[in-house]
Formats: sequence, C-alpha cells, structure tokens
Amino acid sequence: MAKGTSGVKYIAENRKARHDYFIHETYEAGIALTGTEVKSLRQGKANLKDSFCRIEHGELLLLGMHISPYEQGNRFNHDPLRTRRLLMHKYEILKLFGKTKEKGYTLIPLNLYFKKGKVKVTVALVSGKKLYDKRQALAEKEAKRDIERRMKERR
Repeated sequence: MAKGTSGVKYIAENRKARHDYFIHETYEAGIALTGTEVKSLRQGKANLKDSFCRIEHGELLLLGMHISPYEQGNRFNHDPLRTRRLLMHKYEILKLFGKTKEKGYTLIPLNLYFKKGKVKVTVALVSGKKLYDKRQALAEKEAKRDIERRMKERR
C-alpha cells in the first residue's frame, strides 16, 4: 500500500458476534503489537472467534485473540494468545467502563483491519441474545431472502 492512501484492508472478522449479540455501539481502537505479530497479520493469520475485551487499571485489553506465529520469526516470535492492549482515548475508555458496569453489556472485537498502514480493531458494546432472539433474527433473514427471490422472479 502506497504511503498516504487511505485504503482499508480487512484481516479478520468475528462473524459469530452479529449472530450472538445485539450491537449497540462501535468504536475504533488501535492495537499494541510486536513486529512478528504485524508480519503475521499481513499474511492474514488472525482469529477473533472467542475473543473479548476487558477494562483493567484504566486500560482496554483484548483477550483470546489468536495471531499465528510468523514462520520466519524464530526466537523473536510471540505467544499466539497473549493479552494485547487496545489504544483509545482515556475518556472513551472511561465511558465504556461505565457502560460495561450496566447489566448485560460487554465489549467484543468485531473486525481487525489495516488503515493507513496501522492495525485497527472495531470494538463493539453488545448485549447477549437469547435463543428466541436468534431464532427470530434467522426467521426475518429467511423471510427477507424469500421476498427478494420472489421479486426477482417477478421481473
């Protein structure tokens, strides 16, 4: 990517999050990484499936994200499941801290991407869906798909 371009290149997405949670707000955060982690991310080797965020001692931490070790990293490689620090403004972290103390709210990463050469994470404030909510969302999706199909046949 040439310097100065504002292209966004997606690395990984947490698809299960939209199925399991109601997304209320989203925030963009930077992430503190080591050199071999960035090289591994450039190869697209990341998994957000079981990851979540937690606020401890005024810092936003990302836990459970798996970044595969870089093949040419030898002894400088990183631990694939290490806790990573997310970079946000202090007032945003405090705002999120207040909201996560409310009943049922949690923070999860939605996707990981490169923006202007920097790795960014979209963090979402979510609440969990019950089983009947998931069924209802699936039924609505199926109905919408059926309507689209019938409209296409009509033309």
